[in-house]
Amino acid sequence: MEKMMFALVLFVALLMGHVHMGVSSEAEAPPVVDVPSDVDVVVLDALNFTQTIEENAFVLVEFYAPWCGHCKRLAPEYAKAATELKSHDHPKIILAKVDANDEQNKELASLHGVQGFPTLKVFRDGGESVRHYNGPRDAQGIVAYLKQMAGPPSHLLSSLEEAEIIVKENPLTVVGVFNDLENTECQEFLSVADELRSEYNFTHTFDTSYVPKTGVDLSAPAVRLYKNFDEGFNDASDLSPDGLKSFLDAKGVPLVVEMNKDPANHAALVKFFNGVGTKVFLFLDLKGEGADEYRTAYHNLAKAPHSKVLKFLIADAAENENALKFFGIKEDKVPAIVVQGESNGEQYLALDIKVSELDHWLQDCLDGKLEAHEKSDEIPETNDEPVKVVVRKSLNDMVLESGKNVLLEFYAPWCGHCKKLAPTLEELAIDFKDDDKVVIAKFDGTTNDVPRKIFEVKGFPTLYLHTANGENIPYKGDRSKADLVEFVNKHRSDRSDASPELSAVASSEEATRDEL
Repeated sequence: MEKMMFALVLFVALLMGHVHMGVSSEAEAPPVVDVPSDVDVVVLDALNFTQTIEENAFVLVEFYAPWCGHCKRLAPEYAKAATELKSHDHPKIILAKVDANDEQNKELASLHGVQGFPTLKVFRDGGESVRHYNGPRDAQGIVAYLKQMAGPPSHLLSSLEEAEIIVKENPLTVVGVFNDLENTECQEFLSVADELRSEYNFTHTFDTSYVPKTGVDLSAPAVRLYKNFDEGFNDASDLSPDGLKSFLDAKGVPLVVEMNKDPANHAALVKFFNGVGTKVFLFLDLKGEGADEYRTAYHNLAKAPHSKVLKFLIADAAENENALKFFGIKEDKVPAIVVQGESNGEQYLALDIKVSELDHWLQDCLDGKLEAHEKSDEIPETNDEPVKVVVRKSLNDMVLESGKNVLLEFYAPWCGHCKKLAPTLEELAIDFKDDDKVVIAKFDGTTNDVPRKIFEVKGFPTLYLHTANGENIPYKGDRSKADLVEFVNKHRSDRSDASPELSAVASSEEATRDEL
């Protein structure tokens, strides 16, 4: 099963393939023209992996599968980055890849916790340090990210002028002020810097005169975060490792995150979608008349006292069509605002909302005065294929209250495993076509809301048997037709003589299993 987080992570996967969130997908890659040579990408396998890692100070390894759509899209960018970085020294930066779908490498992939493709990991100091790569997926972004990762965790400032240039050129710069290098606070600062170096530009100094002026003086030990948004800077009150990380996590994201494809915005988007808390989305034409008025009003909402438990995001509707589709919003219905609950995943939606209505609508939402929005495709006019189509609007009639045994597949159109399973489900449906107590059906989990209290869907495909007596039984077996028939016949609440014989199915079925 392809691994993913709940709906918001799926949303990011649909919206921005360049933001890696631990989601794997097998969507077909678009044709690639003038694919660069990948001769500078080192090919690793179970035989040479350990030696290569141990002999090099910095290696980025991509665990991939040849059939993976995201891997295909990454390949030319990865190759370009490898070529550009081959001349980098101190340390030498190596880009490598492992075919995790190859039988001889599956144990290696499992050892390194590979559950989806592509999975990228950074191996440093001969393998002493291993971390997930969560950086950009374009060549320029990969190069910049790895150069930052390969250097020292924090840069020692040499002058005020240098510090001012660094702060001006970087969206997030952390300046630590200490008495000496051996100071406990300094060592803990460097440890945090090493852990978070991919998200912030860390610097430190032993001279307070090197700290860019803000009107608020610092005395050692101290840590200040400079940022090119909101109030411009914040000072940490707790310099312990946990305190610093909590401080940066809270203050390192704008009050309102903008969703776009700017690599500089990557870290803020990752934090927004990975962060806990109820999330608020505003979609509108950011280039249109009145956009600035909406921006101001929305930013004021984010600063309001009742919004402290909320996370805010703004997005241009035209540039984020997949996001609109995810929430079931048509482009001619923006400006639109969406609130997505953290605990229950419920969505609240307002279309064609006026700027003067934003505050009142959000307050009504927080006060529980609004009904949750259920996203659903329209019920198909004809539904005569062997595998029946179920949408959110028809879920009760066709599944939950049908009085039948319904094997329901939750799928995504872009999911490779789902595509491979489709012919098997169709054969299964044909075998059961004369059994009026059994239905084989499918539910698009990207365009229809899944009732989380009934079905736990954490990846695609997910299969459930909803029995005639109302029991929900998840399917976790092999995806062969023989095993699926056995599962249905074992758990159905009313067996039928019309059910296909297992022996006949088993003799004609070649089981396939394409997971790690």
